[in-house]
Amino acid sequence: MEKLTDLFPALTALQQERFDAMEGLYRDWNSRINVISRKDMDNFRTHHVLHSLSIAKLIDFPKGSTILDVGTGGGFPGIPLAVLFPECRFTLCDSIGKKIKVAAAVAEDLGLDNVTCFNGRAESLEGSFDYVVSRAVAELSTFLPWVRGKYSKAIFYLKGGNLDDEIATCAKRCRIDPAKFMQVPVSNWFSDPWFEEKKIVVISR
Repeated sequence: MEKLTDLFPALTALQQERFDAMEGLYRDWNSRINVISRKDMDNFRTHHVLHSLSIAKLIDFPKGSTILDVGTGGGFPGIPLAVLFPECRFTLCDSIGKKIKVAAAVAEDLGLDNVTCFNGRAESLEGSFDYVVSRAVAELSTFLPWVRGKYSKAIFYLKGGNLDDEIATCAKRCRIDPAKFMQVPVSNWFSDPWFEEKKIVVISR
């Protein structure tokens, strides 16, 4: 893994401690509740932590921002972003109870008082947020209706492969101007070959 301190030179000692502790916490929980495949666990820092933090290379969330992580699973991308942006509020949402249980436990163990966990579907979550983040939980045309009315500024959606057709379909079905979609390659910042086809899809209001 490329050194976090090289990629994010403003990290504080507390943030570095939290990132260092993260893998051990997930390995412990994963031995009891499988939320990350064992094969993928060997690439935890690259495939989960760094992938989540790619969003932070694209946007520096303003202080006080509220961010909804939809389909967070065990806490990605929400928990790494919450470590990086301690002055923002993160709501992690997942309909699968055992997964959100792990996310909540890890957030507590890391001392993240800027994280709230919600077990349920995004559509049933009250309130709205500045931003939505998510990591490939569904086709975009399926995902967008889940968060309609839930964000005021933008969505940052992590997904891989050729997304041109998927975006075109989503724009048509959801009646969104195609100009509001932008694809940004994660390889712009990270050199590991695993990131070659990874993208951040940005959907602005």
